[in-house]
Amino acid sequence: MKNSTRLVIGIMLVFIVVVSSCGTKSEEEALIDAKKMAEDIFVNNEPIETNYELNNMAFYLPGSVEVTDEVDSNIILSDSDRTYIVFYNKIENPLSKLNYSTAQSPNALLLESFSNDKKFGYIRILPDEEREYELQVGVGGVKVTTFTTKMKMDDDARELMKVARSIAVQQNESQ
Repeated sequence: MKNSTRLVIGIMLVFIVVVSSCGTKSEEEALIDAKKMAEDIFVNNEPIETNYELNNMAFYLPGSVEVTDEVDSNIILSDSDRTYIVFYNKIENPLSKLNYSTAQSPNALLLESFSNDKKFGYIRILPDEEREYELQVGVGGVKVTTFTTKMKMDDDARELMKVARSIAVQQNESQ
């Protein structure tokens, strides 16, 4: 009886390990998915619907995120567990590569740029010991940065690119 109980417990443990590992992404898969999400939003020519206005600037704000502060050219956003920093430089146009140039890092797990005739964008992902990954996306003179996990990286890349693109395109239209 004891051997059969041990066998059943052993099989159940193996099953649990196999099933739980199927639901997680490898770091490489997470980076590829995040790049694809950011690039898809960047190249999409459909306007990003703005749903928030702050000091005569309308932009896209993800559902559970709220504006907590604005100082100079920075907007601080947060949700229940994270902070997002939006930096915007009104002098830089959507084709600017200034933020991309400063995003260069030998520690980057991913640094990819995207461009067309109207805008220049990028995604950068750095490892972070305390919070897994630092994610930064940018379009022209706008960059958005937060910390993320492997499981949230692709969704965060998509949402941050929407925020950056909505601000950069609007800045270009108002110039």
